[in-house]
This record gives sequence, structure tokens and C-alpha cells, in this order.
Amino acid sequence: MTMRVPMMNLYDETCFECSKLITKQYSTSFSLGIKTFDKNFRYPIYAIYGFVRYADEIVDTFHGYDQQQLISRFEQETFKAIKEGISTNPVIHSFQQVVNKYGIDHELIMAFLKSMQMDLDNKAHDKDSYQAYIYGSAEVIGLMCLRVFTNDEVLYQSLIPKARSLGAAFQKVNFLRDVKADYTERGRTYFPGIDFNNFTEQDKLAIEAEIKHDFDEAFEGIKRLPVGTRLGVYIAYIYYLQLFKKISYTPASVILQKRIRVSDARKMSLYIKAVLQQKLNVI
Repeated sequence: MTMRVPMMNLYDETCFECSKLITKQYSTSFSLGIKTFDKNFRYPIYAIYGFVRYADEIVDTFHGYDQQQLISRFEQETFKAIKEGISTNPVIHSFQQVVNKYGIDHELIMAFLKSMQMDLDNKAHDKDSYQAYIYGSAEVIGLMCLRVFTNDEVLYQSLIPKARSLGAAFQKVNFLRDVKADYTERGRTYFPGIDFNNFTEQDKLAIEAEIKHDFDEAFEGIKRLPVGTRLGVYIAYIYYLQLFKKISYTPASVILQKRIRVSDARKMSLYIKAVLQQKLNVI
């Protein structure tokens, strides 16, 4: 990696601002959470989110284009940028800075991009591919963020299972929320052994039990995060927990027909409650 020069500062900041804009455009939930981080954590997390969001866009929405070629090129440009320490793609440039600064394991990036490639197959998952997909598409993102949050290797290693559980919970909730789009529009079936032509309440309850376990494990880890990051992660956690509760109260037949969401007003009330909990030191 080449030595950096002061003139790069404006370019670096502009690239991070691009990732920040992407986060704000795509996710009000994560944007609000990131705002509560200590300032030094914000740009790195925006960069991670911008990177994974754009990779996900390639496989989910760039229909009519050669998605396989696009995601392969995205992967090549990513690792080239990490090696050289620069990219003319603002999203990749900000991401490579975070990878190089915090020593993010390249295996995590490869696992993520492998899961994105899996989405192009549009196949039903078995147990092994389901676990591999969740690890690559969600758990590794939690681990990337955890590497940014912690400069204590012992703490990082001890929180790995909890960070993976949080990523898994988020992703599984997304699967349930997006069943209609994934199954009917994209031809994807993520949950192994589930026939969405005959999706029963028992099927839904079994999935929900799995998700609840992930949430419970994740919360234990959130309480041990550094103070400058804990509130932001907790906010994302309670947003998704609220979404999970709404899904839990919704019949299986309705899940197949519409996308469940949490209103902006409800998100704001959860945000205010979380801030108060932080001030009272009860998280």
C-alpha cells in the first residue's frame, strides 16, 4: 500500500460522505443508530454499510444487466483497492480504508461476497447452505463492525458469538419480512424445509423460536460493548425486535401477502426510549 499524502484528505472525506448518504437513503433505522456512536466510529460503520448495501443492490435490483459479471467485477475492484489502498469508486475507497485501518479479516469479505453470489442462483437452501448464507450475508457484517468497535483482542474474541447472533437475528427477520418479494418475485426460499405454497403457523413458530434465541444471545453481547457504541447497536436491536414482534403477531397467510414494517413514528419513540435508558444506565 502506498504512502498517503495530505491532499487525499478531501477525497477521503468525500468518499465517507457518499457512504453516509447511502446509509441515510437506504436505512433510517441504521442511520439513527449510527448518529449516536462516538464520532470516530461513524465514518467506519457508514463505510461498511455502504459497501454491503451496494453489493446487495447488484444481486437484488440490477435486473436486465449481467449481474454475475457486475458482482465479480465489484469483488475484483474491492480486493485490488484493499491491496493498493485506493479506489476511484467512492464506496469501495472508503471501505478499503476501514479494512486496512482496523485489520478486518479478508475471509469475512470473501464470505460476504460468496453469499451475494449465492443469491444469483435463486435456489432453495438446505440446512448447510442456509447457515453458510446467513454467516456470509449477515454475521460477518456484525464481525466487521465489532472489529471497528473493539481494540481489545480478548473482548473481540469473546463477543464473536454474540455479534454473529445479532447479525443472524436481523437477517432472519428480514427473510420473514420480505417473504413476498423473495419467494414470489425473486424465486428464493431461504428457510430450509419450508414450502411457502403451504406455509403453516407451525412453520412460522419454529422460525420465530430460532430468531428469539438469536436476539437473546445478541442482547448479552450488546451490554458488553464499549460505551461509545452500545447505544447505537441497541437502537438497531430494538428496531428489529419491534419488527419481529409485529411479524410474530401477524398470521402466516398475511406474511405471504404484504411486507410488515415499523412506522417512522414508532421508530422515533423507540429511539427516545433508548436514549433515556442509556442516560439511566439501564441498557
